[in-house]
Amino acid sequence: MPNIRELDPSASPLDYFGFELRRKREEAGLTQGELGGCIFCTGSLVGQVETARKVPTREFAERVDAALGTDGEFSRLVGLVLRSQLPHWFQAYAEMEARATYISTYQCQLVYGLLQTEEYARAVLGVDQTDRLDEMVAARMDRQRLLKREQPPVLYVVLDESALHRQIGGRDTMRRQLAHLLGCFDRPWTQLQVLPFSVGEHAAMMGSFNLLRFDDDPDVHYSESYDAGHMTANPQVIRERSVGYARLQADALSPKESAALIARLMEERYGEQPESGERTVA
Repeated sequence: MPNIRELDPSASPLDYFGFELRRKREEAGLTQGELGGCIFCTGSLVGQVETARKVPTREFAERVDAALGTDGEFSRLVGLVLRSQLPHWFQAYAEMEARATYISTYQCQLVYGLLQTEEYARAVLGVDQTDRLDEMVAARMDRQRLLKREQPPVLYVVLDESALHRQIGGRDTMRRQLAHLLGCFDRPWTQLQVLPFSVGEHAAMMGSFNLLRFDDDPDVHYSESYDAGHMTANPQVIRERSVGYARLQADALSPKESAALIARLMEERYGEQPESGERTVA
């Protein structure tokens, strides 16, 4: 008999997912290989998830729900599992971000995480993450699901022009990332503006920051240092940063001008015209 790793379901969302997967599979009278055959993966992968050695994808969870008739249990749980793969100091912010009604962000070096393509995110996270890169990328992509809700938060983004010039992941990755940003201009609840180099000094010289607004809770200001996140609901900080953000929006290019700049840089810096189906701006 093989040794079966016993999980403590209270240890983490990943352990709980694995514990419940094994329990539901055994209730259904299926081996790991049989369940794998039902959800188009190997029995080995099922075993790795059941022993918390592998983080499940959302697709995996959805297929398990369909195969075991678990009424969306694993699809709901996988969000907690993926969020637990984020840096521990970022998890509290991710929970607040998921509940926000309005998100305002200024980004001075990189595209905001909610607007990153998977390959761009992989290049960014791969600088510091090697052993858990797949899990970190999956967690970042899962955060973006909030923009696909029936009623998504209103998202205001001011992106420093430097983020468009910084080549992350190579020319092809950047071209596709900029094409993705162009597609964001068609989203009714997203407003994207570029803060051009020509502005010079501005109201966010201290760096990137986010403001979150909620229906029933106080506003929150969030910023990061190298390995820590800082959140505050201090009314004076919120007041100052809200005014500063309004000044950034006033200094930034209009959405139409921003789209034109992104389209021009995509062509001039990254060497190709937009592919068929990618948005172009006259």
